[in-house]
Amino acid sequence: MIRLENVTKKFGELTAVDNLSFEIRRGEVFGLLGKNGAGKTTTIKMMTLQLQPSAGQIFFEERLPAGNEVFIKNLIGIVPQHLNFDQDLTVGENLELHARLYHLPKSARQKKIDELLNFVELESVKNSFIKSLSGGMKRRLLIIRALIHSPKILFLDEPTVALDPQVRRKIWDLIQNLKSQGITIILTTHYIEEAEFLCDRVAILNTGKLVALDTTQNLCNGKTLEEVFIQLTK
Repeated sequence: MIRLENVTKKFGELTAVDNLSFEIRRGEVFGLLGKNGAGKTTTIKMMTLQLQPSAGQIFFEERLPAGNEVFIKNLIGIVPQHLNFDQDLTVGENLELHARLYHLPKSARQKKIDELLNFVELESVKNSFIKSLSGGMKRRLLIIRALIHSPKILFLDEPTVALDPQVRRKIWDLIQNLKSQGITIILTTHYIEEAEFLCDRVAILNTGKLVALDTTQNLCNGKTLEEVFIQLTK
C-alpha cells in the first residue's frame, strides 16, 4: 500500500527523519512508535502529503505523489490528534461539510452520514452541537469523518489520547472492526499496550532512525513491548 525508500527530512541542520525504508502492507494495522521528537509526526506528515521529503521517495499503490495528488488524497483518511471540528455546527453539519469537500454527490451524502453515525452508535446526536459531546464521542466522530469518502488507508494519530480506559477499549473495538473491513490502518500512540493489542507490526523510531520493525510477537520474545521499547529508545 505504502512504501518508503530511503526517506529523509531535514529542517535546516536538524535531521528529523533519517533514511527510513519500510513498507506498510494492505489490510494491516501498522504501529509507528517513538518518544517525543523521534520523528513520528514528521513521518506521518510526509505520508499524508503535508510535507515533502528532503530525500528519498514514498510510493502509494506504486505511484509517486507528483501528478497523483488527487488519487492519493482519495486513498487516505486522516484522524488528527487534536479535535478540529467547527464548534458552531452540529454533528450532522460537520459531516455534511466534510462530505462536500470530497465532492460526494448530494444523493449519497446523507445516506453515508447516517450509515457512519450508526456504525459508531452516534445517530442520536446527529443534530447536537459538537461542544455538547463527551470526549469519547468526539474521538469516534473524528474517525468516521475521516471515513466519509471510503478511504482504503486510515491514519490514526493518538486516537485515544486523554480517554479513560473504558472508552479507550471502545475505540480499540472500532479499530478492529475497521481492520476486518479491509482498511489499512497506520497508528501512532504513546500507549504501548495499545500498540501491543492492536498492531500486526510496529516500527520503532529513535532520533529519526528506524531501530526496529517486526510483529509484536517477534519483537517481544518473552518480554513486554514496553520493555523492548524502553531498551531500544534509551
